Amino acid sequence: MTGTNTLNKVAIVGGTHGNEFSGIYLLRKWRETPQLIQRDSFTVETVFANPKAFEENKRYLDCDMNRQFGNDDLINPDLANYEQSRAKAINAQLGPKGNAKTDFIIDLHNTTSNMGPSLILLQTDTFNRQLGAYVSAQMPDAVIVLEDHVAVHEHCFLSSITEQGVIVEIGPQPQSVIRQDVLDWMEEMTGHILDFVDLYNRNALPVLPASYEAYKYHETLKLPENEQGERIGMVHRNVQDADFKVLRHGDPIFTLFDGQEICWEGDYEAYPHFINEAAYYDNNLAMSLAKKVVVTV
Repeated sequence: MTGTNTLNKVAIVGGTHGNEFSGIYLLRKWRETPQLIQRDSFTVETVFANPKAFEENKRYLDCDMNRQFGNDDLINPDLANYEQSRAKAINAQLGPKGNAKTDFIIDLHNTTSNMGPSLILLQTDTFNRQLGAYVSAQMPDAVIVLEDHVAVHEHCFLSSITEQGVIVEIGPQPQSVIRQDVLDWMEEMTGHILDFVDLYNRNALPVLPASYEAYKYHETLKLPENEQGERIGMVHRNVQDADFKVLRHGDPIFTLFDGQEICWEGDYEAYPHFINEAAYYDNNLAMSLAKKVVVTV
């Protein structure tokens, strides 16, 4: 970041996945009425990340763009399919990663899971802890998710191009659909994030909560498979749509197609999210599990 920790250049990215419509339609709105996202202490750039996937009504054409921003991949000329090429172009536009000309990225996403308005933080430095506190205070429905299990530069997400970056993840919304409640949540959360950056830059933050609850990513579970790698079960009905509801040892978590129930055998209280996310079926992923933590501001 430049200056005395001032964030001078902010980028809002939509359409990283072409069938997640909220961010794409908000970008269109903000380009027509840019004053909605303008703040006095920084400039804002909007980026439509994956227009061809949107045109073809797909998540991606060749590969998931939001996994193409690893340091080695960005400098590998052999990785040249559509999303890999777009990733390199976006890295040149906003980055380059490790020495970015942009200070902060807000990457807008939808999920088919019942996660409500979720803010994913990639690190828990002072800035991000305060950001989580501010958004939680302004938007009591918001859920804060921590994906700080690796350093920012080790993430392969688009928002890891910059030293500071977040993912706004709003659901439930089917792929290639617009829901007003979800779009409104995304617009509200983005506005609060922009307000926070402006207040932070001007050293004018209000009194923030001393602490707040968040969900720290711990592991990912796969759907039940047989030895041939074929899917043999589904998410249990008690878990479906129960994002961020506690799961304890012995609770049913999967139902096999023959009717048998599989119970969770973990040794901690888990909080599932991204439950039965449609986009993750290509990897046969069932859900992410988090531990509830208290973040001290």
